[in-house]
Amino acid sequence: MRVSVMGTKSAAAAAVLAIVLTACGGGEKNAADTTSAAVPAAASAAAAAVPAAAPAGALPSGATMGMVAEGDSIFHGQAAGGLCFTCHGMDAKGTPLAPSLADTVWLTGDGSYAFIQKRVIDGMPKPAAPYVAPMPPMGGAKLTPDQVKAVSAYVYSISHTGA
Repeated sequence: MRVSVMGTKSAAAAAVLAIVLTACGGGEKNAADTTSAAVPAAASAAAAAVPAAAPAGALPSGATMGMVAEGDSIFHGQAAGGLCFTCHGMDAKGTPLAPSLADTVWLTGDGSYAFIQKRVIDGMPKPAAPYVAPMPPMGGAKLTPDQVKAVSAYVYSISHTGA
């Protein structure tokens, strides 16, 4: 019996595309929906595997470890409808869709806390090569100003580890 590899790859590609479209604002969201109930089952399962402890990195001025922990939860889809991990990876080290956020190299901007907040708020409608997936404002989530600061503090902490 012969199994079509192309059919398997196509099905996998379709599943990934469905997750990305959902994560990157491809579906309608109610402004009051700040839960992860709309997260696809595969994304929910992946988020459940995230360790609860926030990484030990540098804190931007005005941020607290509590903000970093909240930002970690948002990044990994456990709070506020955040799905950052879908494009940037569970370890934030990037995927073919979006770059790593866990190192000191930034394709655009300087990696400052202010820059990261602006990128979260504005998104990236025209991604920098080699990435092709645009980032909608707030990653497609409905974040409060404090949640934007929290997820930005998390990203800052993992990209400013002193290593």
